[in-house]
Amino acid sequence: MTICKVYSGLFGIISFILFIFSVKFMIQDYSLIIEYSLICLNSSNIIMTILFDWMSLLFMSFVLFISSMVIYYSEEYMEGDLNLNRFILLVVMFVLSMMLLIISPNLISILLGWDGLGLVSYCLVIYYQNVKSYNAGMLTALSNRIGDVALLMSIAWMLNFGSWSFVFYLSFLKNDSIMELISLLVVLAAMTKSAQIPFSSWLPAAMAAPTPVSSLVHSSTLVTAGVYLLIRFNLVFSDSLKMLFLLIASLTMFMSGLGANFEFDLKKIIALSTLSQLGLMMSILALGSYELAFFHLLTHALFKALLFMCAGAIIHSMNNCQDIRYMGNLINQMPLVCSFFNICNFSLCGLPFLSGFYSKDLIVEVMTMNTLNLLIYFLFYISIGLTVCYSFRLSYYSLSGSMNYISLNCLSEKKSFMIYGMLGLIFLVVFSGSLLSWLIFPSPYFICLPLYLKLMTLFMVFLGMFIGYELAKFKINYHLKSLQFLTLSSFLAMMWNMPMISTLGINYYPVYLGNLYTKIFDQGWMEYYGGQQLKLNLQFGSKFLQFLSINHLKIYFMMMVIWLGFVLIFF
Repeated sequence: MTICKVYSGLFGIISFILFIFSVKFMIQDYSLIIEYSLICLNSSNIIMTILFDWMSLLFMSFVLFISSMVIYYSEEYMEGDLNLNRFILLVVMFVLSMMLLIISPNLISILLGWDGLGLVSYCLVIYYQNVKSYNAGMLTALSNRIGDVALLMSIAWMLNFGSWSFVFYLSFLKNDSIMELISLLVVLAAMTKSAQIPFSSWLPAAMAAPTPVSSLVHSSTLVTAGVYLLIRFNLVFSDSLKMLFLLIASLTMFMSGLGANFEFDLKKIIALSTLSQLGLMMSILALGSYELAFFHLLTHALFKALLFMCAGAIIHSMNNCQDIRYMGNLINQMPLVCSFFNICNFSLCGLPFLSGFYSKDLIVEVMTMNTLNLLIYFLFYISIGLTVCYSFRLSYYSLSGSMNYISLNCLSEKKSFMIYGMLGLIFLVVFSGSLLSWLIFPSPYFICLPLYLKLMTLFMVFLGMFIGYELAKFKINYHLKSLQFLTLSSFLAMMWNMPMISTLGINYYPVYLGNLYTKIFDQGWMEYYGGQQLKLNLQFGSKFLQFLSINHLKIYFMMMVIWLGFVLIFF
């Protein structure tokens, strides 16, 4: 029995047990806090605290179930890899770090899980050892370090309260100035982990990792850690911080939706769609509905994991080609994978009665009920249209048209680990939305809106579908509408130049100024008039004195003449 099957089975069993417990805790409205005293020095206790409530148990259940399917899927995807065992153990460490983060109501143990995620994700991003992977890994690690530092600073500020278990302080410290500062730092940490503007560029770069890792990272682990942390901290945010955060989240959603429409790399398109959905979760969190954010977090985790698995199966069959322009007519060669792929795409768009619809539609309607400014409404509805736009474009490129790949290909779909791994998820992608909405909201939301606002989401979906088709429509001369304005499209495709700003923008100028300083100051005029000149003067002085002390008779005569002259002139 291989290591993949062992861990997959183990995670699957634990996931089922946790789900049962989660439902039990939910029905009984029951929470469990376990405190374990590690060290007791004089009167200071170092305590490990673990929090079990319906939210942490349900999230752990989902993470473990997705991990079990991904590990099972990896058996075939990573077949022939010399370091398969190392890869699986890294994935297991990744999942365990996430578990530690989920069950921690204490900032110290959260930091352990948080840093564990950061370090292991670096190891996984540079798994295929080449220059592109190293650059992506460095960008990922350094972007996340900002969040780690913010968490460390919030740990330092938490000393004012006598304990790091923030769960005990959230309700009665809402207007406390120190708690506001801590919440600001926690928001900064969550923004780096969940890749909100201006830290967005690492998310598409992290696609250098193997596809099973992308599937895990983008569905339920790394990027959702920030959202989960904010769900836990949701009580202490001040109104001004919420409004600022709402704007940033909405802009992230809008920017990633635009960027995905100009992208041709299959995995990057799906990565940008993750960014868009994270923006949606963060924005509804900023509006104060943390349960809705959690609901969308779970449904999104399922269909995004499966979407990446399908993308992996297509890339695997196409001999590691990721460019969607080479795909076409895949529905004939890979019917089952393409069916799964389409169902996930529909769920992502929020098509009625798939899992994504239940959470996404509810979020948009709750947002519409709030009295907000026109900009937020505009960004929300346009982002929904853009989501459908790039999803339809992706389906159009990969499923219709003629096959653009080499004629000698290995496009096939046999009964395999990859298919079984996907089969485990597809039923939940279809049914989990309704199931979770019945579980999480015992009394359903009643949303009273005028008819045109009720149908607005559906209208934007169809409009997005039409625009996506029009922009990406094939012509005989391959002159796409989306590429006619090349300057604009390259700006949008580059995520508003954010990858350039995050890499060259931060590296180039300090290095350039350092070079300038070295040339002009360190090895230039400063050196000549500073240390170097002092050395020359001392050298000259000591040589002159040495010359005087060589005991030549003529020198003594000369000195006597000079001295006599000096006496005659001045005295």
